[in-house]
Amino acid sequence: MPTPTTDKITQAAMETIYLCKFRVSMDGEWLCLRELDDISLTPDPEPTHEDPNYLMANERMNLMNMAKLSIKGLIESALNLGRTLDSDYAPLQQFFVVMEHCLKHGLKAKKTFLGQNKSFWGPLELVEKLVPEAAEITASVKDLPGLKTPVGRGRAWLRLALMQKKLSEYMKALINRKDLLSEFYEPNALMMEEEGAIIAGLLVGLNVIDANFCMKGEDLDSQVGVIDFSMYLKDGNSTKGSEGDGQITAILDQKNYVEELNRHLSATVNNLQAKVDALEKSNTKLTEELAVANNRIITLQEEMERVKEESSYILESNRKVGLYRTADGQALTEARKQLKEETQLRLDVEKELEVQIGMRQEMELAMKMLEKDVCEKQDALVALRQQLDDLRALKHELSFKLQSSDMGVKQKSELNSRLEEKTNQMAATIKQLEQR
Repeated sequence: MPTPTTDKITQAAMETIYLCKFRVSMDGEWLCLRELDDISLTPDPEPTHEDPNYLMANERMNLMNMAKLSIKGLIESALNLGRTLDSDYAPLQQFFVVMEHCLKHGLKAKKTFLGQNKSFWGPLELVEKLVPEAAEITASVKDLPGLKTPVGRGRAWLRLALMQKKLSEYMKALINRKDLLSEFYEPNALMMEEEGAIIAGLLVGLNVIDANFCMKGEDLDSQVGVIDFSMYLKDGNSTKGSEGDGQITAILDQKNYVEELNRHLSATVNNLQAKVDALEKSNTKLTEELAVANNRIITLQEEMERVKEESSYILESNRKVGLYRTADGQALTEARKQLKEETQLRLDVEKELEVQIGMRQEMELAMKMLEKDVCEKQDALVALRQQLDDLRALKHELSFKLQSSDMGVKQKSELNSRLEEKTNQMAATIKQLEQR
């Protein structure tokens, strides 16, 4: 039979009744649950179970103990397996469930059109303002197409933060700003008390774990976050054959991991092939658009001529209508309307034609500049060739003069030798005359 105490506990903790009804404690590596009704009540010094502050403190202690067991079991199992964890790993799922309950504890209820709503996505959005590195995670969560509720976004944020190995850092930065958290949490909530800082410190150990999640096909909005106590309660029968079951589980996990890795690799190959095909199609499309643009210029010129002829014809018909006032007024209105439309069409065609003409003029100007540059270079080449011919002629003339000068030197040397001979002869003749 329910008692008034249990009724008040039920009303005070609708979402965590399984944590309020029991006191959670740790016995080594195991979880111990004890009903609150079995705990002896003291009269005055200690608070009764009906006190909301006592219930909130009990919930904080229970959640902290559950977080310790969950983090410890996750680290030990992950190190024993020695592989990358995925979303199907049971201890990892339970860790996220516990973290979700920790973030939900003491949330202020916000009234919406459909009633009251409690979501921990609001506090998590504040992290990108405190740690700039978290902006990438928040943007990725908002871009996921399958998430429609704030709860789903919060669960995706927790998974991405664990993959980034920054969950502890983000939680510490969030807990240190209690002035911002007061907007979302009650004063005695877990995130506002010492238990939240303890859990944030315990999360540092998760940096040794490698996690890999594929959240595109996972339904995070409709998951039911219920803590499975059977993973942490001591059971004598469960210890029998645990080694064999552990080996089978490890083999199955490895098989699932390899299949998931192959699926990711095949998806990556398909994405790359799709990108290559898209690039080839875009190149073909750009070539076709260039040809269409050239044809469009010719068509616009022809259309402009046609519009001019039609406009002159409409002006002439309007002039005749003005001369003959007996014409129908409705026809005149329609003619004016048609003239206005044709005039607007002509203006549009003229604008587009002016743009195309401007582009063509720019191209012609560029061609002229290139031709001018080529002409200047050709003139410079001709001048260089002329200078080369002049240098060759000057070289030939200098060589001819050198030959002439060589011949003159030879003649002078011969004449000099002849003079020396005559001088010698005269000296000999003088000597003979002196002797005589």
